[in-house]
Amino acid sequence: MIPRYSRPEMAAIWTDENKMATWLKVEIAVCEAWHEHGLIPAEALKEIKEKAAFDVVRVLEIEKETRHDVIAFLTNVGEYVGEPAKYIHYGMTSSDMLDTGLALQMKQAADILLFDLRHLLGVLKKRAFEHRDTVMIGRSHGIHAEPITFGLKLAVWCFETARNIERLEHAKKSISVGQISGAVGTYAMVPPEIEENACHRLGLDPAPASTQVIQRDRHAEFMAALAIIASSIEQFSVEIRHLQRTEVLEAEEAFKKGQKGSSAMPHKRNPIISERMAGQARVIRANSVVALENMALWHERDISHSSAERVILPDSTILLDYMLFKFAELMDNLMVYPERMKENLWSSYGLVFSQSVLLKLVDSGLSREEAYATVQASAMKAWEEKTSFKELLEKDATVSKSLTQEELDSCFDERNYLQNIGAVFERLERL
Repeated sequence: MIPRYSRPEMAAIWTDENKMATWLKVEIAVCEAWHEHGLIPAEALKEIKEKAAFDVVRVLEIEKETRHDVIAFLTNVGEYVGEPAKYIHYGMTSSDMLDTGLALQMKQAADILLFDLRHLLGVLKKRAFEHRDTVMIGRSHGIHAEPITFGLKLAVWCFETARNIERLEHAKKSISVGQISGAVGTYAMVPPEIEENACHRLGLDPAPASTQVIQRDRHAEFMAALAIIASSIEQFSVEIRHLQRTEVLEAEEAFKKGQKGSSAMPHKRNPIISERMAGQARVIRANSVVALENMALWHERDISHSSAERVILPDSTILLDYMLFKFAELMDNLMVYPERMKENLWSSYGLVFSQSVLLKLVDSGLSREEAYATVQASAMKAWEEKTSFKELLEKDATVSKSLTQEELDSCFDERNYLQNIGAVFERLERL
């Protein structure tokens, strides 16, 4: 991922230095398991653990000749260890080290993303309670529907974020799997006890069955979880973009002193972070498709998945880490305009209270069909003539005969629509 969208802690996971460090952890864990199994003498293991090291530059130099990264790595480690290096990688195939090491990297990345998600949930929850009673218009199909509160909108985002935490936790468990099962998964040169012992030392579960590689449905699940999370952030961001439109302007991204919105138009205050989120989500979704394509490997393994994973796993985790951080920052500083929300709610001539009038007429004894036709006639006229919906209802003979003025007035009280949202916030309190 380009430096512009990389944060140091996540980016560090995908460096050659950290990748090879995980490889070394795997090799040493297997050596420790072989020692307990009786193969490696105590003195040899001690020497391996004390001397085992690598130099990234040297590994890359060797790889130019071998054209095989694992052999290059093992050769370099052997240069440090000396004679006991003969025990390193004993009975293993390259993917035993590569896939198990990759699992460690993915676990590290998942832990950062889970931290990010929990932080975002905290920010959203705080803002949701802050605006629990901030009344605004709810919209369906982009058209005014009925009153809601901004806090209720954010509560919906909170629960979606909580589900994303659960998704990622499950995906993390799926990829927290190692294998030390040999060239085609038969344990021909290494007994299953070595795999179990080594994986336990590494904090991984042993794969119940594998080929030359860990099956890629696990990695596809992980990438799908990242894509869903990115899509949630995009959904939230698109809402911010709509609310910041000049004609709406119910909320907007904070605009810092010295910030500029356009090289040509000095007045511009654009939702640039929200727009950035939308673009970045597309990248992660596209990468998840690559992970699905990686599942169909030939027989016990081919290498078609490897080159793709070297791109999609670092790029997607680094980018999502950035997205979660930036969106939490956006929401923490989001500027909310309750008065503008109120203005917009009433800008459609009171039409948003039509259901309340409809049900009140039904309660008075009218059939639903007659009540609907009565309310719709006044509603369409109010819209076309840009006049008060309530005043038209007051002049309607059917309404006047069916409802008192007090009953009609009560239909236009926004509190009627919000009387039960407390239940949602009770659930949110427990989240």
